[in-house]
This record gives sequence, C-alpha cells and structure tokens, in this order.
Amino acid sequence: MVAPASRPHPMAPAPSDLPQTEAPAGSVGEVFSAFLKLGLTAFGGPVAHIGYFRTEFVARRRWLDEAAYADLVALCQFLPGPASSQVGLGLGLMRAGPLGALAAFTAFTLPSVLILMAFAYGLTMAGGLGGGWLHGLKAVTVAVVAQAVFGMARNLAPDGARATLLVAAALVALAFPGSIGQVSTILLGAVIGLFLPGDTAPAQTGGRRTRLSRRLGAAALALYGVLLVALPLLATAFPTQSLQLADAFYRAGALVFGGGHVVLPLLQAAIVPKGWMSADTFLAGYGAAQAVPGPLFTFAAYLGAAMGPEPNGWRGALLCLGFIFLPAILLVFGALPFWEVLRRGVRARRMLSGVNAAVVGLLLAALYDPVWTSGIRGPADAGLAASAYLALAVWQLPPWSVVIGGALVGAMLG
Repeated sequence: MVAPASRPHPMAPAPSDLPQTEAPAGSVGEVFSAFLKLGLTAFGGPVAHIGYFRTEFVARRRWLDEAAYADLVALCQFLPGPASSQVGLGLGLMRAGPLGALAAFTAFTLPSVLILMAFAYGLTMAGGLGGGWLHGLKAVTVAVVAQAVFGMARNLAPDGARATLLVAAALVALAFPGSIGQVSTILLGAVIGLFLPGDTAPAQTGGRRTRLSRRLGAAALALYGVLLVALPLLATAFPTQSLQLADAFYRAGALVFGGGHVVLPLLQAAIVPKGWMSADTFLAGYGAAQAVPGPLFTFAAYLGAAMGPEPNGWRGALLCLGFIFLPAILLVFGALPFWEVLRRGVRARRMLSGVNAAVVGLLLAALYDPVWTSGIRGPADAGLAASAYLALAVWQLPPWSVVIGGALVGAMLG
C-alpha cells in the first residue's frame, strides 16, 4: 500500500530504511564477510543482534524488506533455540542457499568461539580495560535496540490498532517474563491479527527464496525429532563421555526458549553435579561469555574446552558447540520451506500482521528489561546511549564504529 502524502517527520527513515523488492542472489563469500563483521562487533545479546541484523541487511544491504525480515524474526521467536543465530541462519539461507546459511553461522560464531577457547586455556583478553568498557557496550546496546524497535514499529505498527497491540504485547511480556509469556503473546497477536484491517494481497518474497524443498525441510524436522529421542537412549546404552556430552548439549539447544541466558541452568545442571567442571570455573566462563560479541550459545565452546574428562580442549569445544547449535540448524532448514508457503495466504498475512506487531512489543519489553536496566545506571550512561542513538539513527555511522566508540568511552568513564 502507498501511504498518503504527508509532511516528512524529522525522524523519518532514510531511503535505505524503506522496504525493498526482491534482492538478487548473493555469494557464499559475501555472506561470510558480512556476518564476520557482525561476529566481531555485535555485542549485547540476542535482542541487540536482531537490531544489528536489521541495520545491516534490511536498511543498508537491502537483502530483504522490512516485512520479510519481521516474518523471519517471528518464526524464530516460535522455535526453540538461539533466536538471533536462527535469524542469521535464515538470512544466509535466503541469500545464498544452504552453504550461505552455514557461512553465516560460521562467521557469526567464530570470533567468540576463539576468544572463549583462549580464555579456557588461561589467556586473558583486554584485562587492562577493567569493567568500564563492558558497561560502555551495554549502554550502546540500548541505542542499537531502540533504533531497531522504533524502525520496525514505524513499518509494522502503522495504525492505531497495531500500535495498541504492540504496547499491550510489551506490557504482557513485562508482566509474565519467560518463554511461556513470550509464546502466549505471539499466539494472541496471531488471533487478534485475523480481525485487524489491512492489506489482504498475497505477500511478496521480500528477499531470496530458501531454495529448499518441503521434502528436505520435512527430513530436517524428522532428524531433529529422531536425535532428540535417540541420543538419550544411546547415552544410556553406551555411557561414553562423548555420547553423554552430545545428549546434554543437544537437549539444551533443542528444548530451550529465550536464548543463551535461559540455557545457563540447563547446562549447569548437566555439567557441575557430575563433576565435569567446578561451579567456579563454570561461572567464570559465563562471565567471559558476556563480554564477547556474537551468540551467547558459544559458551558451549568454553565448556567443552575447559572440562576435566576427555574429550576436552579443542575436541571437546567442537563437540559441545556442534551439538548445542545442531537443533537450531535443523529447525531453520526444516521450518523455512513451509513458512514461505504459509505466509503467502490471505489469512496467514492477517495473522502475521498481528504477530509482527506483537514481536515488536516483545522487543520493546526487552529494551526496558534487560537492556535498559542493565545498561543505564546513571546520567552518564543515559548520555552515552543517547549519543550512540544519534550516531546511528541521524548521522548513520556504521554500527561497528559506534560499538568501538562506546567501549572506549565506557573505559574512560569506568
């Protein structure tokens, strides 16, 4: 739909921020380089990563439009596992096929994996900066998430009904934190969306097709279920350390909603009581994982490298990392071929209009807690966050430069 002419708002999106038509296919190398930059600079956790992805791939590179990106985010909110990593897998899959998805995953996770493995071997990273630089990154995260929320709200909640749904979803998410409240909010948004006025035209692709058949998608979903059932049986029948690790980390990645922070108690219960690692070593690694860019699930690499029983070291890191991310890969490969067909129907489009508004509401709730509550402790932090937002939204500086600048300012303030 074409919006009626009106006087431009001073904070209106730049031309690069507007929805685009289908983008040409890209190369695996292009996907790898784009995600490697984010893997080196995307601090702040899954909500911030979604903001970084939107800035890089919707606004700047125009790989897909706002609606297609919001649909992908909504799908990954439904799926168990690391939501931001699944969004990255989906972006790579739509851009350059299955190899593009694997390139996106590798590039986005590799920097934090290497840093955490080095930490597991006793190396210290940026120790002279103290804690101030990390707090500066948290303040910048407020600006990154705010830019994503405001930009998505303009496009996905353009009328009073959807704006009301957005705010209601944020209030519900704050009142009932956790995966149950999150999934319930999205389902409620889908139901309400059926009754909202809006465009009933079939959806455009807004980006490249995944080029995966539904048969392959069904096979990936079947393998996800088979491994979920078979690994515990195999670990019981053949109680080797490798199988027990594969079972524990696969179940953690397959059953958790809400990202890396939620998976922490599952991994701690699976590792510490068995004597594979002390509680102090576990918590030290978790603290280090907070200070590195990329997905928090890469904490699994630290655990695999630092464990006492073999396999440990780099073998243990690869084993744990592979099995905690395998469910996410299988679910994205399995769900996207069906999702592309589903989202083209008229009723599905109405439901998705409600889901997308609800998802922005969830991001708005996350902007307050934990992003604002952990990143803003006083006027100096608020000033840093406001300056970072100005640099991103008005001056349109690249996010990596704002991240580095925020870390340096945080170090000086600290």
